[in-house]
Amino acid sequence: MSEKVKPYKDSNLGKKEQVAKMFDTISKEYDGLNRVISFGIDVKWRQKVVKIVAESNPKTVLDIATGTGDLAINLAKTNASKIIGLDISKGMLEVGKQKIDKLRLNNKIEMVLADSEKIPFTDNYFDAITVAFGVRNFENLELGLSEIYRVLKPNGTFVVLETSVPTKTPYKQGYNIYTKSIMPTIGKLFSKDKSAYKYLSDSAASFPYGKAFNNILAKIGFIDIENRPQTFGVASIYIGKK
Repeated sequence: MSEKVKPYKDSNLGKKEQVAKMFDTISKEYDGLNRVISFGIDVKWRQKVVKIVAESNPKTVLDIATGTGDLAINLAKTNASKIIGLDISKGMLEVGKQKIDKLRLNNKIEMVLADSEKIPFTDNYFDAITVAFGVRNFENLELGLSEIYRVLKPNGTFVVLETSVPTKTPYKQGYNIYTKSIMPTIGKLFSKDKSAYKYLSDSAASFPYGKAFNNILAKIGFIDIENRPQTFGVASIYIGKK
């Protein structure tokens, strides 16, 4: 379902290429605008992800769709000796590298330009894998999740932070108004890519959240699956084991 939503409707490029192009374009403004659009709540959500990952005491962690590296940087607070941030957008990774340089975390965090559907690591490589606001950008969701399963060690932890749609009144109505009208308007005012924030809104609305995503994780092979709704259901944290 989410595969049908692409950033640029008039482009002949595939979703993967369009997503890379979009994030390259908005990379320098992404962090600041993201804080405004989410009211900064996404910072607390990422902190929860880090706490979950830290419970398993991982040594190697892969952060897929790492973007500008916010979650990868936060994961440095765990006991992990090596953190890989992987993304298809060179522009986003460059911003992330600058942040990592400034924080002097180069010895712990490595940024890698690669495709989440063709992860360049061997089977059973990582103790933990995370994705924050990235699985809905996969061109082939099940293929991307299968790759994650492949490179995760047995008993490894997989944590996804992703937008979801509130189901209770009045949060559902408020969410629809905000994502369909207000968020794209803010994006148009402050971004040079007018399609980007409409895509982020549309892709969030079309993503198979909640039980539907739990079922996909189970189909791939993940076990002990949990779904923890956040902030009235506008986001969810999914946890799975291999």
